[in-house]
Amino acid sequence: MPNATAPPAPVHRPRWWTELPLIAVVYALYSVGRLLVRGDVSTAVDNGLAILRFEQALHLNAEHPLNRLFTTTPSIGIPADFVYASLHYVVTPAVLVWLFRRRSAAYRAARVWLMNSTLLGLVGFTLMPTCPPRLLDASHGFVDTMAQYSAYGWWGAGASAPRGLSGMTNQYAAMPSLHVGWSIWCGVLLWRHGSHPLVRAAGVAYPLITTVVVMGTANHYFLDAVAGAAVMGLGALLARPAMRIADRCKAWGGARLVRPLAERFQDVRQARDARGVRTARAADAARGPGGSLAVGPGAVRAGGPRGAPGGGAGTGPKGVPVRVPAGVSATVSRDVSAGCETSAGERIPGQRTSSADPPGAAVGGAAARAAADASASDDAPAAAR
Repeated sequence: MPNATAPPAPVHRPRWWTELPLIAVVYALYSVGRLLVRGDVSTAVDNGLAILRFEQALHLNAEHPLNRLFTTTPSIGIPADFVYASLHYVVTPAVLVWLFRRRSAAYRAARVWLMNSTLLGLVGFTLMPTCPPRLLDASHGFVDTMAQYSAYGWWGAGASAPRGLSGMTNQYAAMPSLHVGWSIWCGVLLWRHGSHPLVRAAGVAYPLITTVVVMGTANHYFLDAVAGAAVMGLGALLARPAMRIADRCKAWGGARLVRPLAERFQDVRQARDARGVRTARAADAARGPGGSLAVGPGAVRAGGPRGAPGGGAGTGPKGVPVRVPAGVSATVSRDVSAGCETSAGERIPGQRTSSADPPGAAVGGAAARAAADASASDDAPAAAR
């Protein structure tokens, strides 16, 4: 079977320098959008009371007994406030980084799932601003545990916001509960991709603990938690279509924008390389064998020990001036016999005789001079002359 022996398809590993700015931009847009969708307070209170009455009619209002437990038992209420104020912003990024490093094949789908659900939650905040139980009138039986135990933490009257920064958060963005939604996202991924039993157990416990905490601290209703789970389910269903759309947009952008720019850059680089090659060939053509400039029978050699370093005019054969390019040393090497004539029997100083010549046959030797004198004498026979 060909499919059984085919190598696995290469997995595209995401790059942190592209993922980090993307996540930062999406979260910044979410935070700004959360602030901009603040609805009317009276509308938010009406929506909160409607949810509370609906739960009471169905006997689902577990918020009251949990809130009483947290307010009367500081050993439970204080840790619960820390869980609400911190884990939402710590565990979710930690799971995302863990997937990026250890489960890169599942990272992209998980990240798209989280982004889809967060944007859907923003739609819920816009369509249904909801007053949380802790901000209802005290006659409804809820106590704000975050305010009660604020001396133990960094938060103030603005729920999980640091003290003095309550104006930077939208306290009426309670429906759906993204505390619960994000904890479900973390739990599913820890259960699915965790190899250790403790990791998988944490994946089950974390969403359950978060649901109890958001109701016991009076930050959310039970139906807020249900809506958070529904938003995460819808975001998971939309993850694959969203990735297909993103791939098509990326392919379109690559064909229309990135590829033409890359081709233009490649053309510029090739033209620059071609100019360099032509320049190198012209320089090689101007030089003779051994790196000398071919200027005639005599050669102006480059790099001689006595050349002029700055370039300029050199002297070629028979005193003919030669222009030497800048950076090329001008040392003139001439043929020492050019224009030099010798008479018969005259020896050039330093010239050696060939080993094949018989003794006495050297140019300028005594035997040669005697033979020349004898042939030139009038008394010598004609054959000798």
